[in-house]
Amino acid sequence: MRDTDWHLYIEAVAHTLLGWSEGEPAHRYAALMRECITHETMKKALVAFGEFDVAAMLPQVMAPTLVLHRRQLSWLSVDIARGLASRIPNARLALLEGDSGAIFLGDTAAVLRAISQFMGEAEEVPAAPEAPAAGAFRTILFTDVEGSTALTERLGDAKAREVLRAHERIVREALRSHGGSEIKHTGDGIMASFPSATWAVESAIAMQRAFAAWNAGVGAGLAPPEGAASSAPTEAIRVRIGLNAGEPIAEEKDLFGTAVNMAARIAAKAEGGEILASDVVRQLVAGKGFLFADRGEVELRGFEEPVRLYEVRWRE
Repeated sequence: MRDTDWHLYIEAVAHTLLGWSEGEPAHRYAALMRECITHETMKKALVAFGEFDVAAMLPQVMAPTLVLHRRQLSWLSVDIARGLASRIPNARLALLEGDSGAIFLGDTAAVLRAISQFMGEAEEVPAAPEAPAAGAFRTILFTDVEGSTALTERLGDAKAREVLRAHERIVREALRSHGGSEIKHTGDGIMASFPSATWAVESAIAMQRAFAAWNAGVGAGLAPPEGAASSAPTEAIRVRIGLNAGEPIAEEKDLFGTAVNMAARIAAKAEGGEILASDVVRQLVAGKGFLFADRGEVELRGFEEPVRLYEVRWRE
């Protein structure tokens, strides 16, 4: 169709990008494309798109970066957006609802909120959430920086604290982008909760990909941007993440109980760079496209019965 019916082809491209329900905006966009580019130039551009790959250069991007992506896009998967954000140091990924590739269509209020937060007009650190109602079902996430004690001994208190602040910044950005609430800081980790197990797993994956990008920057010896030395990838950060779900006890904007304790114990069983989840979490996200590896039954401190754990496979 690209070669035989140029007019129809551009109409199809416009509707695919903007959404098939966007009739008049898609027609106007198609008309704009026909005015801006010739048939032959468009064909050459499409060939070029398939030949050039700048993914290897993404870790060199030092500018603050916001990646916006709508979950229901039919022509671009969420994994592409996650991969893009994970390769750019300190990039933030905002996953929005909708099926339009145009930020000026659909839920524009969510787009403006994400941009506003990114530009610093909103609170940098989310306030402690209101305590969930009694019996509310939540997914609990714990992070823990591997080797934090040795890090402090090697670097000293001030330098080690800079590394831990980088961990906190990456975790909080992932929480913001995936509907998570920070419950408390645990010294070398963060406890968070989610109303959705899917959001919790997506957030955990975004965290590990961001830490992997950070560590790649350390290995490449990337220089920090001028005036932002504290955000430069100078030390590798390996983080354990544990996930569990249940009905925690809510008191004074904190969460307690078996569901919370188990999530903390699961995180302690992970290695740096791993995400471990309970079987409850695995079943809650069944059919959502996540990959799990059975780690078998594991004894957790403080629990009488062994617990079956699953590793969330997040590496591409």
